[in-house]
Amino acid sequence: MATYNVDRPENVDGEDFSNYFSAYGFLYNQKEMLEDPHRMASYYNAILGNKACFKDKVVLDVGTGSGILAVWAAQAGAKKVYAVEATYMAKHAEKTAVANGFGDVIDVIQATMEEAELPEKVDIIVSEWMGYFLLRESMLDSVIIARDKWLKPDGAMYPSHATLYVAPIFDFTDDRRALEHDTALDNWGHFTEDLERKYGVKFGCLDASYKEECKQYFYQSALWVDSHPSQMLADRTAVKEFDILTLTLDELKSNHGGSVKTQMRMTPVAVENCHNAINGVLGWFDADFRGCPSNPAPKPVTLTTEPTTEGATHWGQQQFHINPAIAVNNDDTLSIDWEIRRQKQNPRLLEVTYKLEVEAAATGAKSAAALHHFKVD
Repeated sequence: MATYNVDRPENVDGEDFSNYFSAYGFLYNQKEMLEDPHRMASYYNAILGNKACFKDKVVLDVGTGSGILAVWAAQAGAKKVYAVEATYMAKHAEKTAVANGFGDVIDVIQATMEEAELPEKVDIIVSEWMGYFLLRESMLDSVIIARDKWLKPDGAMYPSHATLYVAPIFDFTDDRRALEHDTALDNWGHFTEDLERKYGVKFGCLDASYKEECKQYFYQSALWVDSHPSQMLADRTAVKEFDILTLTLDELKSNHGGSVKTQMRMTPVAVENCHNAINGVLGWFDADFRGCPSNPAPKPVTLTTEPTTEGATHWGQQQFHINPAIAVNNDDTLSIDWEIRRQKQNPRLLEVTYKLEVEAAATGAKSAAALHHFKVD
C-alpha cells in the first residue's frame, strides 16, 4: 500500500483545489453520494456483476473518493487497483482498503490524475465522474487524460458510454419560483426605504442592478429538481452521446461549444394534463457500463438519472425555466437549438443557451423563436 502527499485540503495551494477538489475531501460530502441507492447499485452491479471482466486485471480508479469503487474492483478479483484521489480523502480511502482486507491490492495515490504516476499500464479504468447535467465539473477531462496515458490498447472504461437527455415539462410549482422572485423585489423596495429613513442613505439607485440579479438567479440559473414523469410533455431526446473509450479531449471541449438541434413531438395525454403549456425544459443523463469490444460486460448496466416515481438520485435533474410559459397542443413539434459551453470564469461550470420554437400540428405555423440563457453552477 502506497499513499503519497497526504495533506488536508486547506493546506493545498491552487484555486482549482479550493473551488472544486476541497469539497470532496470531507466525509459528509462522500456520505451524500454513498447514500444514493441507485448510484451505488449501478456501480456495484457493473463491477461485482461482471467479475469475469475484472478477475486478475489491473484497475485504475480515477477520483476514488471514499475508495468504494476500488474495494469493489478488488472484491471482483482485480490483482492490483491504483486509487487516485487529489484530496485528504485519500487517507480515508487507504483506511477503508486496509479495513476490508485489500491493503496489499489497493494502492492509494494522492495526486490529481494529471500529475499521478503509475508503475504500469492498466486494463480497466473506473470512475464516477458525472456532474449535474452530466458535464458540470469537467471531471471527464481527467478521465480522458488517464485513459490516454495509462489504459492498455484493449482496455475498458467503466462507465463506457454516457448520454445527455432533455424533455419539455410543465412544473406545477413554477408559480412558487415566480412568487419568490416578486417577493425578493418587493423586499428590496422596503429595504432601501428603511435604509434611507433610518440612516439617511439612498440605495434606490441600485434598483435596476438588484432586479437584474434576481432575474439571473430565479430565471437564468438551472435548478436542481426531483421531477415526476407526469410532468414530461414529450419523450426524451438525446442532446449528446459520448463513447468514453474513443472520445478525445478536443472533441469533448468542442462538444461543449457545439450547437445541437433536437426535436420532440408533444404527447397528447401529457399536454392535456399540463394545461397545454410548457414552462421548462428538463435535462438529465444515463451512464452505461458495457465493457469494451475485447472484454464486453456479460451483464451491462445503465445508471439513469431520469425522472421516476421512486425519487431522484443525488444528481437529480436540471430544470431550465421558461417564463412566461409557452402554449402547446397535441402533436405540436418542439424544436430546440442547444449550445453548451464552459463558463469563462470557472471552466468546471456550464453555460447553456437554447433557442426554442413550436410548430403547430394543425396549421404548420411556427412560433417566434425564443432565446434562453442559463448557468449551471
